[in-house]
Amino acid sequence: MVSDALIRDTRWPRRYTLAGLCFFGTFICYIDRVNISLAAIAMQEQFGWSDTTKGYVLSSFFIGYMATQVAGGALANRFGGKIVLGVAVLWWSVFTIITPPAAAISLGFLIITRILMGIGEGMAFPSMYNLFGRWIPAAEKSRVVAVTFSGISLGTLSALVLTGPIIERFGWPSVFYIFGSLGIVWFFFWQRLVTNTPQTHPTISAAELELIEASAGAAAKADHIPWKGLFSSLAIWAIIINHFCANWGFYVLLAWLPSYFKTAWGMSLTGAGLASAAPWLSMFLMTNVAAWIADAQIRRGISVTYVRKQQQTIGLLGAALFLYLVRGLEPGQTTLAIVYMCCSLGLLSFVLSGFATNHLDVAPRYADVLLGITNTAGTIPGIFGVFITGYLVEQTGSFDVAFALAAGIFIFGAVVFLLFATGKQLFD
Repeated sequence: MVSDALIRDTRWPRRYTLAGLCFFGTFICYIDRVNISLAAIAMQEQFGWSDTTKGYVLSSFFIGYMATQVAGGALANRFGGKIVLGVAVLWWSVFTIITPPAAAISLGFLIITRILMGIGEGMAFPSMYNLFGRWIPAAEKSRVVAVTFSGISLGTLSALVLTGPIIERFGWPSVFYIFGSLGIVWFFFWQRLVTNTPQTHPTISAAELELIEASAGAAAKADHIPWKGLFSSLAIWAIIINHFCANWGFYVLLAWLPSYFKTAWGMSLTGAGLASAAPWLSMFLMTNVAAWIADAQIRRGISVTYVRKQQQTIGLLGAALFLYLVRGLEPGQTTLAIVYMCCSLGLLSFVLSGFATNHLDVAPRYADVLLGITNTAGTIPGIFGVFITGYLVEQTGSFDVAFALAAGIFIFGAVVFLLFATGKQLFD
């Protein structure tokens, strides 16, 4: 029961500050990650890269990103999410800034820089989940995860919209200097305003601390991580598989949407960029709508298991449906293609209140490590899914088969989640 002190408390909740800074951290993560997809066009012209070489540069990031997922979660569990996330953002921001001089030295230095940047970004989300497990009450988990991950779509949207004009006016190196500097500014506020646990925050109210301690789970670090238990649980494997399945379509669209609009619909580069931005805006908006629905249902007493499965099913089957429908469009239906892509990514955002929040349900104390495990699986499509899509497009001359494959993987993930997922806490 909520105390009278909590009802009377009108101060800005410190957990909202944490959530806001995690959102901006995610935004910076993706604006730094996506900018090179456009900057690489100018870099290719300057350095005389082949398309294969450009592919090496773009994919090298994921080598570092995959390498630190589990390690990032383990480090956050040991030293606290504040320290690890702060160091991670500062780390990848520095390597973003030094990307232009690295490229000027040699291709090898550039690839090493991109790998090192990925190492920093790989620790971001496990660190955030460490903090969420200690700071966020059960009835707010969906919204906080959604707010944080909406930084993905907004960061992607901003990179697509801003990178081109910045390059045209100031040259491609300026993008890395400007965006990289954002992380350094963020780090200043992070250090001043956030603590590892609510119990150590100097200005948190007694009422907010009472609310958090009543429902947010254990605040102490884990002395032992139950690796065997995690890997032997079907519910955990449901999350792992769904992280892979959801990210397959996500990374395919992240990498290929501009090319799809340009080649399939004959748009200019600018037009393709703007058309690609619309679905990410849709995802940003629907992410928070889905989370509000999920948390409202949980507050009304609806089973957490039901809510997670509902959100995941809407997200994956809805996204699959519109990816399949876009295959049947005829010439001249460009607007409808944009609308279908907006629907696909907008519905895909529901999975953030499904499998993505489910980590905090089943293992709040180990959510950082668990996120590291599942996001390792979720990074594989960033390497192979993007490559396979390119191969299918080259062999067939269209995106139809690639989109059908992504839709099929979405459907498989939904079935697995319906069969094996749970919203119950499985690990103390």
